[in-house]
Amino acid sequence: MLILLPPSEGKAEAGTGRRLDLSKLSLPELNPAREEVLAALVDLCAGPDEAAAREALGLSEGQRGELRRNARLRAAATAPAGRIYTGVLYEALDLATLPPAAERLARRSVLVSSGLWGAVRLTDRIPPYRCPVGARLPGVGALSAYWRTALAGAMAVAAGKGPVLDLRSGAYAATWAPRGAVAERTVTVRVLHEREVDGVPTRSVVSHFNKATKGRLVRDLLTAGARPRTADALVGALRELKYQVEEQPRAAGRPRQVDVVVTEL
Repeated sequence: MLILLPPSEGKAEAGTGRRLDLSKLSLPELNPAREEVLAALVDLCAGPDEAAAREALGLSEGQRGELRRNARLRAAATAPAGRIYTGVLYEALDLATLPPAAERLARRSVLVSSGLWGAVRLTDRIPPYRCPVGARLPGVGALSAYWRTALAGAMAVAAGKGPVLDLRSGAYAATWAPRGAVAERTVTVRVLHEREVDGVPTRSVVSHFNKATKGRLVRDLLTAGARPRTADALVGALRELKYQVEEQPRAAGRPRQVDVVVTEL
């Protein structure tokens, strides 16, 4: 099983170990693309036009410190990606408290999408950075389109022959869309919050519920030692973990879409 996660905007303040070494990252076939994006990002953030750099990265004037951090990425200390990402999803996943067997499964199963790295495993050592996939970098262009080309082969190989649980947000999902047989084995999840409004049950997508639920869902699968071999078995595993799962109509050659309905965090 391959589990695809989005990154988080929230990141650790600093790494704790050696400097970045692209040759040590998983999916080494992505390294030429990673080097190109990294060089463009560092040059942009170290350059004289701060306003242009902030605009390219979607940063406010109060976030200019992110530019200084990006400019020093090659010399910055690193930490495992699982410690770098600190947002709501990763708080709910709580990697640091996983039992040993679940942690080993996470290392093998999880890939995190990234506007800078393309995709990394939780154990890959990276520095804190700011590079949303919606950014446009000089010489590289729109990162979503750039990674769509670079990721195609590597992600198909990473998917292997088992099911894919795709929990990425829309912008990151656009960087790699499963095709053919891989699409048939892929399950995408939408989290719906159900509540009563004037006595009428109402469902809506709420960002915090979405992220926290996805983090808990992955944690539960890992802790249970789930190793489904098919998309059907993956959906069944979620139901066995007491999630309310509702399948959407299927379309040939497309990922299976399911809704996970929650009433509280």
